[in-house]
Amino acid sequence: MHNNFRSYRGITPTLGNAVYVDQSAVLVGDITLGDDTSVWPLVAARGDVNKITIGARSNIQDGSVLHVTRKSSGNPSGNPLIIGDDVTVGHKCMLHGCVLGDRILVGMGAIIMDGAVIEDDVFIGAGSLVPPNKILKSGYLYVGNPVKQARELKESEANFLKQSAINYVELKAEYLANS
Repeated sequence: MHNNFRSYRGITPTLGNAVYVDQSAVLVGDITLGDDTSVWPLVAARGDVNKITIGARSNIQDGSVLHVTRKSSGNPSGNPLIIGDDVTVGHKCMLHGCVLGDRILVGMGAIIMDGAVIEDDVFIGAGSLVPPNKILKSGYLYVGNPVKQARELKESEANFLKQSAINYVELKAEYLANS
């Protein structure tokens, strides 16, 4: 087991096949990483008071923070952090107790708050803030603080969502081959 994986209440992160986790990233507790996922330098992910699930071929880039919302009487399930397949989370993002579908790009420095739901095929611009419980509909570019729907995705942008994930699968394979 990696020394940057930490148990919490006896639960330790679990990895799919061909996963890359940089040695400077820290993963704590109930975290599941899908096949071909990559977690880059200085990522902090705490699945302590709820769970974090990251789908296949997704990548969490440098300096991002992933956390969850605890269960309470007002919110019995809390808010786990669920990230789908083929998701690119840019550098220094903060994801807190939200749900991201498949084929999403979260631009650098974006913040997505508790209870927000990002549907499939969405591009979130750098520096955007997605407020609590906001739903971002599939097929659009969203930007701003607070985030607003800017326009429908161009075909080239929609194609890039999947290509970005592929690029990071290839990059992490190089890192794994050289470690």
